[in-house]
Amino acid sequence: MVTLDIVMPFYGRFDHFREAVASVQAQTDPDWRLVIVDDCYPDPAPGAWAGSLLDHRISYVRNDTNRGVSGAFAQGALLMVNDFGVLAGCDDILRPQFVERVRNLLHSHPDVSFLQPGVRIIDENGRQVRPIADRVKALYRGGGSGTYELAGEPLATSLLRGNWAYFPSVVWRASTLREIGFRQDLKVVQDLAMMLEIIAGGGTMLVDDEVVFEYRRHAGSVSAAGGPDGSKFREERALFRQTASQLREIGWAKAARAADRHISSRLHALADLPIALGRSDLLAIRTLVSHVLGVRYP
Repeated sequence: MVTLDIVMPFYGRFDHFREAVASVQAQTDPDWRLVIVDDCYPDPAPGAWAGSLLDHRISYVRNDTNRGVSGAFAQGALLMVNDFGVLAGCDDILRPQFVERVRNLLHSHPDVSFLQPGVRIIDENGRQVRPIADRVKALYRGGGSGTYELAGEPLATSLLRGNWAYFPSVVWRASTLREIGFRQDLKVVQDLAMMLEIIAGGGTMLVDDEVVFEYRRHAGSVSAAGGPDGSKFREERALFRQTASQLREIGWAKAARAADRHISSRLHALADLPIALGRSDLLAIRTLVSHVLGVRYP
């Protein structure tokens, strides 16, 4: 079975970063390769610590300039040398069986384009939580239970209704990532854009329910920060509009309607509206209200 590449872009809390790296080192299956990409973080301490790790499976790269979220992901795809890899978050936790489970799944399903393993949500202190947004998104997943493959218009429709995938946990076919490339105009929904490109091109997704990854939700993430100020939803709206047009061209009318309606995204904007109102942020308020109502931004 193939060695699994784990590429971990770093720009964030040192304590979370140490936990993330330690979780990789604690894997029951030792056949992994970790590449830490320091995206020019201003504090040299995390980089010095990462560079001192005495494990031949771990390598450390520091960028001369900050490439940002999308730039780091594009770089990560280029750093994968094996067939499959994951762009792990520097604040997330791989449970000890992550590599073992993923490698077994890829051995039995060698032709899949990407894999979504089982995930649980934790907060900034590592406690398990169940935010309402994650509970709602889980309703859109469908397809069954256990381990199963999804593809085509039903999969595209499901993800457009509510993106229930967890980007840092997704295992990708590296050659596909490099061929398509992460969009550099996106900061929050580049994972959804990538998945939709793969699906439209005939790719398949493997879904597994066994929880082997802990995804951390906290106020400091790019996604969380971009909600109340409206930037996340401006980005989502543009992607939905472009995607709807492309899907109609290939005859996927149901998926195109899901992109047009983007109901879960609009409900999320509604949930963030009180925060913008509390800040008296007029631009954010106009953006969120327009997104909720499904009309063009002013």
